Amino acid sequence: MKNIISFFKEKKNKEPISMVTCYDASFASIVSKTDVDCLLVGDSLGMVIQGHSSTLPVTLDEMIYHTKAVKRGAPNKLLIADMPFLSYQTSLTEGIHSAGRLIKETNADAVKLEGSDKESLALVKRLVEIGIPVMGHLGLTPQSYQTLGGYKVQGKDSNSAEKMIKDSIALQEAGAFGIVLEMIPEKLGQEISQTIQIPTIGIGAGRYTDGQVLVIYDLLGLNKEFTPKFLKKYADLGNTILSSVNTYHKEVVDKLFPEDKNVF
Repeated sequence: MKNIISFFKEKKNKEPISMVTCYDASFASIVSKTDVDCLLVGDSLGMVIQGHSSTLPVTLDEMIYHTKAVKRGAPNKLLIADMPFLSYQTSLTEGIHSAGRLIKETNADAVKLEGSDKESLALVKRLVEIGIPVMGHLGLTPQSYQTLGGYKVQGKDSNSAEKMIKDSIALQEAGAFGIVLEMIPEKLGQEISQTIQIPTIGIGAGRYTDGQVLVIYDLLGLNKEFTPKFLKKYADLGNTILSSVNTYHKEVVDKLFPEDKNVF
């Protein structure tokens, strides 16, 4: 089994890292047979799976539930689990307990947390000290979307760009093994990737990060209404599902299903 820290370290400035966000055993089982490097169980499940308008309602127990499912489906893939809103912001002790539960109860390889404030950096440092690998997350941090003015590109002005570069260095110094960069200008993604020694994983961060991540539902085209600029759809499964389910309905109504081969 690969070690996530050494794997990410070896990949820096070499072959890009491919990551897919996944939430269940069925998709994880399929992805486990691909060449994708790493799986992320994101708190984006609150929007993609649960139908919420943000990630904020997702609980730690729900993250544990979905991460366990993904681990069962893809036991041999590197696996990172998001720490959801309010599972680590209230205190260092709470953060340690939440991260410990995620690792202990799911057998994930690492946790990911958003932000770079003093408290978050202290948590990253302490988690690494007790043996829990941590990935950071900068740029558009969805748990803070309300204070960021919504889901929009971050780091567009020189002051915010400079702060993000400093924050990436601070996360590296705290012990993070990698950083997700979300919805920032390509030039800034390149500059951060060239400045720090740990890998960057981009989602809407341009072509020069050390890797890329997309949600499995999005890259397969399951939601035709979701069309952000950073997304490339590699399939059109939404329409395939519509057509297939309608065909099933018609065959049931027309008494064409079940066929002889479907009965005992």
